Amino acid sequence: MRMRRILGLALAAATLAGVSAVGAVSAGAASSPNISRDDCTAAGGQVVARPYAGYTCTLPDGTTQAIT
Repeated sequence: MRMRRILGLALAAATLAGVSAVGAVSAGAASSPNISRDDCTAAGGQVVARPYAGYTCTLPDGTTQAIT
């Protein structure tokens, strides 16, 4: 009985830790900073024009950021 209670508490703590980690990741992704054209090319990125959406910077690791 005691072992079941300890396992239940450990599972609950792991679940709460997982939820908070997912929340932190999604909050960081939602607030990605903009980058300038000069910073983009200096980082090895490529400036890409999107019709009706402005310009983005595609970095070598595959991520994209809006250009200010």
